[in-house]
Amino acid sequence: SCRLNEKAFPNGDLYVGDFKEILPHGKGKYTWSDGTVYDGDWEAGKMAGKGLLIWPSGAKYNGDISGGYLHGFGAFTASDGSIYEGHWRMNIRHGYGKKQYSNSDIYEGEWKEGEHEGKGIYFWNNGNKYTGNWKRGKMHGRGVMEWINGDHYNGCWFNGFRHGNGIYQYADGGYYFGTWTRGLKDGKGLFYPAGSKRPSLKKCCTSLGYDNDHKTALPQCSSLHLEEDIVKKPSIKRSLSEKISVSGVLKGSGRMSSKTAESSGLSDSGREFVHHNSSGTFSFDSDAGQSELQENTAIIYEREYMQGVLIKERIRDYNKLSKKAEKKTKFHAKETQKSSCVGIFKGHNSYHLMLNLQLGIRYTVGKITPVPKREVRAADFGDRARITMFFPKKGSQFTPPHKSIDFYWKDYCPMVFRHLRELFKLDAAEYMMSICGDDGLTEISSPGKSGSLFYLSHDDKFVIKTLKKSELKVLLKMLPKYHNHVKEHENTLITKFFGLHRITLPGRRKVRFVVMGNMFCTELRIHRRYDLKGSTHGRITDKDKIHENTTLKDLDLSYEFHMDKSLREFLFDQIADDCAFLKSQQIIDYSLLLGLHFRAPEPLDGLVEPPNISPNMQSSPAGQG
Repeated sequence: SCRLNEKAFPNGDLYVGDFKEILPHGKGKYTWSDGTVYDGDWEAGKMAGKGLLIWPSGAKYNGDISGGYLHGFGAFTASDGSIYEGHWRMNIRHGYGKKQYSNSDIYEGEWKEGEHEGKGIYFWNNGNKYTGNWKRGKMHGRGVMEWINGDHYNGCWFNGFRHGNGIYQYADGGYYFGTWTRGLKDGKGLFYPAGSKRPSLKKCCTSLGYDNDHKTALPQCSSLHLEEDIVKKPSIKRSLSEKISVSGVLKGSGRMSSKTAESSGLSDSGREFVHHNSSGTFSFDSDAGQSELQENTAIIYEREYMQGVLIKERIRDYNKLSKKAEKKTKFHAKETQKSSCVGIFKGHNSYHLMLNLQLGIRYTVGKITPVPKREVRAADFGDRARITMFFPKKGSQFTPPHKSIDFYWKDYCPMVFRHLRELFKLDAAEYMMSICGDDGLTEISSPGKSGSLFYLSHDDKFVIKTLKKSELKVLLKMLPKYHNHVKEHENTLITKFFGLHRITLPGRRKVRFVVMGNMFCTELRIHRRYDLKGSTHGRITDKDKIHENTTLKDLDLSYEFHMDKSLREFLFDQIADDCAFLKSQQIIDYSLLLGLHFRAPEPLDGLVEPPNISPNMQSSPAGQG
């Protein structure tokens, strides 16, 4: 019972089209009093189906509409001339789409809530191009940047900056393998002049001190190979007439301004020249300085940067470096095999151990969290304060089925450690997600002589260490006093303990673990690590053995620290209190762990401004129909 009719509203709006009873239904054209026009499908008084929206500003949308919202596939042309063609969700670009900005920049890829998120390609109007991952409108994860001058960067990004491991290839064929922090070279790296034989990534990693057992300080980028991540445009079954030029205007344009795009697109060729020629130290840029080195292809440069400033360089022979790296790899493999705890953690066993840990901690925290909060009692420290559970592979009434081997789980003093986690302001859900999440744990080699196994949580917040039986007993014995010390000194510098556990494997083999906080979990790069004992005997590191992750000793520390007087007094008082506690427990083998981060010199800050991809918040009457 649809009929064609015309209706004028008291506010000046006008509708011409089909009605169903008193509501627009079918095909119709609605003109708002401000000049906005919609011509398309209607359902029970709402825009639904396909239609064309035109705003007084000149912006227009042609595509799917649902319940009065731009929803589905559609083309949008903004008043500034920018064009978006792709998917929408509730007036917001969401899904796969292509946008050409008013300055001729182009982004094609995945969108989420109006911002670039997922895999995508961005073309700047000056010819630069980025292919890779995005998060909240910024380059984040793995990606390749190609500059118009022929330079390439293939590696990790964080919040719009080069951040983590990467390879920078210069237009003339030279390249640099190293690490970056927020857009600046930071840490050790290798520079291969034009014409050098390109080594494998494995050799580069080994020579720089990265290997399978050393997790890098910036783990957010797991691989440098992007072949599998090249953006593939999904097939959209649309006729050519429906693929009308469009652009987003509703929430967040995501455009990089020409000024900031120029800044973000600054290649290392120019940047290297600015950084080092002005200071008189060694420099290279893609146009000059490298070509003269092309003849000597066996020479490479081992460099160390600190926040963009070259602080150390030495010439290395590539052939010797390759042999040294190979030798080091073999030696390290032997060393790892020798130091493995109890000799049972090889290959799959170590993996099973990790799974068992995750299953046990998830079970314990899930069981203890619902228990009403109360004060810790003396009985909570006793021999009976344990949770024990059998985890068969096929599952049981209390445990889920799993892919590991059968094992028994024991949790020591669960109420005490729950209270300690609360004192350390650690949320139970956050704790479980860090350790028991899908990303798993990373096994790292022992930095000491204990022969213990170490695991690191995927977010670097927690370190899990295997213990000897004697070490477990010491920890349990000191637990009541440790608990009181933490209660009285919320700023204690003593290691934070979050849990104590034991796994019993088939054959009655027992493995004990402690979960600790990782002091070096910070967004800032730690340039130097020191283990200070307040002694000079044997407290210096062999210079040839220092690499990216080396923990240095007392005599290696050559800095003076100037602190605010009140802060200095507070720090020294806390150290005195902590030492008194350790003395009361007859513990003498302890040290102060110190991490240093060096700030970038001010002149370099302007060179690493992140691309401006902030959304331009604009409104639209699309939802007002």
